[in-house]
Amino acid sequence: MKTLLIASLGILSLLQASSSFAENLNGKNLYVQRCAMCHGVDIKGTGPLANKSNPPTPDLTTSAFKKRLKDYPGVIVSSVILRPNGDLIPKTLKENGVKVAPYAWRVKDFRDLNEYMSNVIAKNR
Repeated sequence: MKTLLIASLGILSLLQASSSFAENLNGKNLYVQRCAMCHGVDIKGTGPLANKSNPPTPDLTTSAFKKRLKDYPGVIVSSVILRPNGDLIPKTLKENGVKVAPYAWRVKDFRDLNEYMSNVIAKNR
């Protein structure tokens, strides 16, 4: 009976890990497709369009941003995406010939993106 319980717990932990991994993959995919062109893969504002916006793309690994991301998970990300500094993001993309297909954001997407960015930031310490 103990063996069955231990095996069941092991299977459940694997299922939980794969679910978490899938969410992180969603966050990573969203970031790479929609954010990295400006913020860079390292989230430090080093993407190919980083210096083509005014103001330039910020480094998201700064302590101030880390605190905002932790204090308001998902809110910072969603507020930038849904109301991107007026038209700064669309204008920068348009002026540089970058076309990004419209996307119907879900709450889960904001959470996944927030989780992915938090993980990358934590690794950059």
